[in-house]
Amino acid sequence: MFSCGKSETNPSPTPPLSPNAPKDQPVDATGESQLEAIEAAVAPYIAQAKKTYPDAKKRYLTGLPEGHGFYAVTKLRDDRGTEEQVFIAVTKISDGKISGRVASAIRAVKGYKQGDAYEFPESDLIDWLITRPDGTEEGNVVGKFLDEWQKTH
Repeated sequence: MFSCGKSETNPSPTPPLSPNAPKDQPVDATGESQLEAIEAAVAPYIAQAKKTYPDAKKRYLTGLPEGHGFYAVTKLRDDRGTEEQVFIAVTKISDGKISGRVASAIRAVKGYKQGDAYEFPESDLIDWLITRPDGTEEGNVVGKFLDEWQKTH
């Protein structure tokens, strides 16, 4: 059985993001009811991301153009049961596992920090993102939804 956690590999550093790239806007859930509401709201977007992931994965494995970066979104969990959704800068996809470095600033889970090597099963993918040198992005359907959702909640 595969277990999530810090990878023993030493992947390359996080690819640089364009200064024009959209800024991450974390969503904090306070209380079980708010967490349940957020999870219900993002469910169709996670399904959409998982449906489009195989094509994005194929493009990554074939080789993205110079200056493009590939990120996967998953949740880190700590021994207190705290979860946090994070971007992983992908360095390898093999045998049903995604490896890379934590690209998000950690806000809640303990035992992880930005830049840590991390590996997780593809089944735990929440979203994916391809960044371009001009700051535009492809994918990130969950993130884009949450950015809009925060404006009204």
